[in-house]
Amino acid sequence: MNTTTGTATATAEYDRLIARHHAMRLRRRLLAPSSAPTGGDFGYGDHGSGEHGYGDYGEGGGYDGAADQRLIRRDLDLVAPLAELIDRLYAVMFRHRPYLRPLFPASMEFQQAHLERIFRYLVDGLDRPAELDRTLRQLGRDHRKLGVRPIHYEAFEEALCAAIRHRAGEHWTEDLEAAWVRMLRFAVGAMVAGADSALTEPPYWHAVVTGHERRRPDLAVLRVRTGEPYPYRAGQYGTVEHPALPHTWRQYSMGCAPRADNELEFHVRRTGPAGVSAVLVEHTAVGDRLRLGPPRGSLLPDQDGRDLLLVAGGTGLAPMKAIIEEQSAHRPTGRRVHLFVGARDRSDLYDWQALAELDLHKPWLSLTPVTAGRLAEAVAAAGDWRDHLACVSGPAGMVADVRGRLVSAGLPLDRVRFDQALHR
Repeated sequence: MNTTTGTATATAEYDRLIARHHAMRLRRRLLAPSSAPTGGDFGYGDHGSGEHGYGDYGEGGGYDGAADQRLIRRDLDLVAPLAELIDRLYAVMFRHRPYLRPLFPASMEFQQAHLERIFRYLVDGLDRPAELDRTLRQLGRDHRKLGVRPIHYEAFEEALCAAIRHRAGEHWTEDLEAAWVRMLRFAVGAMVAGADSALTEPPYWHAVVTGHERRRPDLAVLRVRTGEPYPYRAGQYGTVEHPALPHTWRQYSMGCAPRADNELEFHVRRTGPAGVSAVLVEHTAVGDRLRLGPPRGSLLPDQDGRDLLLVAGGTGLAPMKAIIEEQSAHRPTGRRVHLFVGARDRSDLYDWQALAELDLHKPWLSLTPVTAGRLAEAVAAAGDWRDHLACVSGPAGMVADVRGRLVSAGLPLDRVRFDQALHR
């Protein structure tokens, strides 16, 4: 069989699988309209009480996650390291269901690392199923942009079971596999429910690059315009896909407040010789087309009118700039805003001119560049921040350092806001 014939056969098989999924889903709706099932063949996300349905748990309420957590942790060494378990999982899935391979990026390195983090997050959170459910619903909404359907999770479960049996070998037990399957089905049920709840929201937006400025060899500021309004708030982030790397999405904060002309700004630092950041910095030009995933995250709560302390490092400056722009138009009466920007030297302050222009005629805003010493120490020494609301964005180490110093100085932890999803 030549490559073209093989691809056509795989595509036809995939189309038949999706058609079968939709037919079975319609059949369930016709036979049990009151239960309104929404999941795949395995009952993922079903609201009834089928053999595999988890929708009836209602935000994790019926799932004894703590028991599965104990069992999985007890026998984790049998399948560890997780990286090898995941390698086996994908190898099995792509061998048995080759039509699924095009749904994934060409390089699986980031995807495999991401799945390992998800597995660890699941195991660590199984004793708090309601909390886990909320996060997984959001993850399910985000996965819509990848073209993931409930039927795909069947293939994933099949491959996971095969990988567990392979890794555990003679030490495999039904209890071990069942605990992993229950964990997976709980996660999938929440993700499917999250995806179904967002049916009125586009899975992604098309955007055209309207500006591309290289501020440093490793950093660019991009302006893009969407064809339809992109409903974000200052301080949020979105995922970006470049056509040169299909199915590969990376998170970037919007660097401006929402605008009437649907233009957005992203600050992108190249993090390696390849990948989305390198393509956006080095191989993107005006007129190129991108796709944006739905906006996510929230650095700034709605109902808190306290003075703001904003601390940024690297491209963590982007959401702070957006917040300042938004405050210019919608600032609560009397609120003052203090921005500290950490940099190695003056040349590292890549967007300082734009910030200085924002500062003009705004007595409520103060800007402080920190180019010597640790940013956390400079912020802590600059004032008493105990009555402020703090937003911190930048490299993970810097964020942890600043948070620790502010909390030690008396600022309550719940008033030190940061976005855990981003790594700058």
